[in-house]
Amino acid sequence: MLSPTSRVPRFRAPRSRAVPLLAAASLVGGLVAAAPALAATPDNGSVSDTSTSVQWSAGPFAAPNVTGTTGDVTCGPGLCDDFALHVTTPAGYGDTHQLTVKVGWGNAAADFDVYLLDHSGAVVASSASSSDPEVVVVPPTSGDYTVRVVPFAPLGESVTGTASLTDVPANPAPGTATPPTFSQYGAPASFARAHDAGEPSIGSSHATGSTFYQALYDTYKATWDDTVSPSKVTWTDVSATPAKGCATGGSTSLDPIGFTDARTGRVFESQLAGKTSLMCYSDDEGKTWSPSQGGGLNSGVDHQTVGGGPYSPGGIGALPTSTYPNAVYYCSQDIADANCASSHDGGVTFGPAIPMYSLLDCGGLHGHVKVAPNDGTVYVPNKSCGGNQAVAVSEDGGTTWSVRKDPASTAGDSDPSVGIGAKGTVYMGYQAADGTPRVAVSRDKGKTWTDDQNVGASLGVHNTVFPAVVAGDDDRASFAFIGSTTSGNYQDATNFKGDWHLYVSTTYDGGKSWVTVDTTPTDPVQRGSICTGGTTCGNDRNLLDFMDATVDRTGRVEVGYADGCTGACAQPGGAQNFDAYATIARQQTGNTLYAAYDALPNLTPTAMTVAKAGGLYATSATVANTGKAPASGVTARLFVDGVNVATSAPTDLAAGRSTTVAFPGVRLAKGTHAVAVVVDPDGRIRESDEGDNRRQTQVTR
Repeated sequence: MLSPTSRVPRFRAPRSRAVPLLAAASLVGGLVAAAPALAATPDNGSVSDTSTSVQWSAGPFAAPNVTGTTGDVTCGPGLCDDFALHVTTPAGYGDTHQLTVKVGWGNAAADFDVYLLDHSGAVVASSASSSDPEVVVVPPTSGDYTVRVVPFAPLGESVTGTASLTDVPANPAPGTATPPTFSQYGAPASFARAHDAGEPSIGSSHATGSTFYQALYDTYKATWDDTVSPSKVTWTDVSATPAKGCATGGSTSLDPIGFTDARTGRVFESQLAGKTSLMCYSDDEGKTWSPSQGGGLNSGVDHQTVGGGPYSPGGIGALPTSTYPNAVYYCSQDIADANCASSHDGGVTFGPAIPMYSLLDCGGLHGHVKVAPNDGTVYVPNKSCGGNQAVAVSEDGGTTWSVRKDPASTAGDSDPSVGIGAKGTVYMGYQAADGTPRVAVSRDKGKTWTDDQNVGASLGVHNTVFPAVVAGDDDRASFAFIGSTTSGNYQDATNFKGDWHLYVSTTYDGGKSWVTVDTTPTDPVQRGSICTGGTTCGNDRNLLDFMDATVDRTGRVEVGYADGCTGACAQPGGAQNFDAYATIARQQTGNTLYAAYDALPNLTPTAMTVAKAGGLYATSATVANTGKAPASGVTARLFVDGVNVATSAPTDLAAGRSTTVAFPGVRLAKGTHAVAVVVDPDGRIRESDEGDNRRQTQVTR
């Protein structure tokens, strides 16, 4: 195992993967006598707009390329294979097309990496996950390329490669909702490890409104004053320590993770310790802590995650053994599979860990466990399951698991994330093979997926890392990610010069459309490369492997991230300083993920007159928007004795503003008449008060 360091490197095999157990013997034999691989057949090919696909094969491969484990792609006899690819496309072709390279093999336990090199030998793009097939997607720029296949765990397998010019997936138009705004809140400089906060977790207690930010050994509590705008924050270090009852607190860790049960306010902090964790929990917001078993027997050695929610009615023995109302789950990756253990006493003890999948199904690494708030279904997302992003799903309290893929997706290098709406709609945000941020929606627990789309296209985002998704009402969700508008190989520490920002994309219509904002437009989160290759990275792994997001009790989105570019780095032209500063991005304005807290207009006729001019009676009214949000397309309708007489032309009305609406004169018969003005007569506009839209008077002729 790796010793703890100030940056807490994750325990894993090089290149961000665990080596299959089946490969261990093969590695030894292969290194002793490495037979040369067969040359690619054919060894070159071309694609163009008139001949869009070419295929080749290579192998068998007997020995792993050990240089590939350090990020080097040096070839030796039998240790990789090169295919020469020539691309010819006309001007503008890349607006609607892309170059897709796929390399696959027969034995799912084997593993290969794919690198696309330009004519000078520079890496344009790579796919070095555990996926079969490995997929690279890049713009179809004319030129000469090399597709290099590097065996990571070959197991004697041959590979088949395909290079194709394919259509760029169609994308719906961006949402038209008013985008929310965010403010950034950095932890106090007095916190000793405030600048050592890579891969943070964040959670919100809906019981108290407090936010909890976990990174390394530290737990920070943030409380909010929302009577001012932007909100004010008060930070408190509430970290688990021996003096507070957590004997293992602040001592050692191979991988930190935090979880806050929104319903109960119980806060968990967990430090990886081999095939279990050193876990403590607090029921008084960090004033005191209590020890936990940490995880179940047979838990894994890496990539731990903790989550919880209601018990599944279909769970076997899924009944609480204490007064704590929710189930708690501890999931982690082992060498050849990933496992999840459940707790029925609020995380004090855990049952045995049960495999979610093996390397025959998915790559070992996975995202954060989430539990559906409506029925207790458990979801653990994975970035590479047979070439797709997927979720491991348990509908019986973690007793059995199914892997459910999004067939429209491609595998990526960052862990995906899921958010689950109030009625069970699942939103999965992920980094696609071309680096772009995409999100898909499932309304049947991952069995089928719809509305898979690129949510960064409107802002020109080409590269994405660290997806984090949360949901509130069933039709509302937010997808946070760190993105760059610079294209190219974002892990190339020498040549990638892009700036990275924190983006949040939000849907208010169940994932049919999304509106995306750059929450740090003048303050980069990182400059240059970001490595997602695990412990083989250089100093550009300062942000480590993930970030997190949560939703507070009023539906505000809060993103816990590490700011890697601070001080002089954040100034124009500043040099990257590879910081990892504990920071929260918190929603300030706009509709939240809970419709009950929406800022809404309120339309009401505040005054009304009926004046006689000649033989006609003309009506006018003052229509006011007394709410907290603008209203568009506002109309008013005149009724005389209940009969629809006239409707005003639509107009927009800002919050706090009013306008005068005049109706044409009408002829009245002798007698008394009821004259009424109704604003928004068809009920098209959602208002904070739907009961004050009418004003009426009587007129006697």
